[in-house]
Amino acid sequence: MFKKLATLISLFTVLLCTAQNNKLFEQATEAYNAGNYDQAVDYYNDILSSGEHSAAVYFNLGNSYYKLNKIAESIYFYEKALLLSPNDQETKTNLSYAQNMTIDAIDTMPETSLSKLYKNITGKLTFDQWAYVAIGFMLLFVLLYILFYYAVYSTRKRWMFIGSLLSLFLSIIAVVFAFIQRSDFDEYQPAILFAEESNVKSEPNDTSAAVFTIHAGTKVNVLDQLDDWKKIKLADGKIGWLPTTDLKLIKDF
Repeated sequence: MFKKLATLISLFTVLLCTAQNNKLFEQATEAYNAGNYDQAVDYYNDILSSGEHSAAVYFNLGNSYYKLNKIAESIYFYEKALLLSPNDQETKTNLSYAQNMTIDAIDTMPETSLSKLYKNITGKLTFDQWAYVAIGFMLLFVLLYILFYYAVYSTRKRWMFIGSLLSLFLSIIAVVFAFIQRSDFDEYQPAILFAEESNVKSEPNDTSAAVFTIHAGTKVNVLDQLDDWKKIKLADGKIGWLPTTDLKLIKDF
């Protein structure tokens, strides 16, 4: 009896939170359309504080910060939206607009055709989505194998067997893509610089020489951390150390 009551309470709490977040989302949209961007930001952040994270909320937060001319924040939330919805063209377009507002123009290192092809394929889905695809193909493999086992006609058995093997192969490929993408993301953790200007140091201390300077909105990859310093790498290959407080990790939900 107690377990049933706890389940009902949990279900009611979830429904209540969902309804409240839907109301906040509507209020945020109304505030945004009325030009009250600060209020819209507050509403969207209230949704995030409740534990709900979605590409739509991040995208709208990016738009709101862009309207407030807070470029670093807008880039940060556009990037977070793309983590959940990597193929959203509108988010990519708005992100490019925000990036054009940054001070630093950083060239990317040249890539081979094979590397570009690999990123184009694996980048179609997030690592979580690739994992779901793998599970879907694995379920299909099990279903087709059961049909193969109970099939009577040899032609049908042959097609069920081929289909099950193909599903198993695609499931393994999806797992590999998910694993590689997750490993790359963990190894090179993307972050956005929030400090208006930051001198990147050659070593993780205040007395070391500054090797270059970057500004708010610049995207970096975090390679390592030592105390209150993070080792970062730019798209053009430059490496140095920054205070941890100067940037925010994109995957920090």
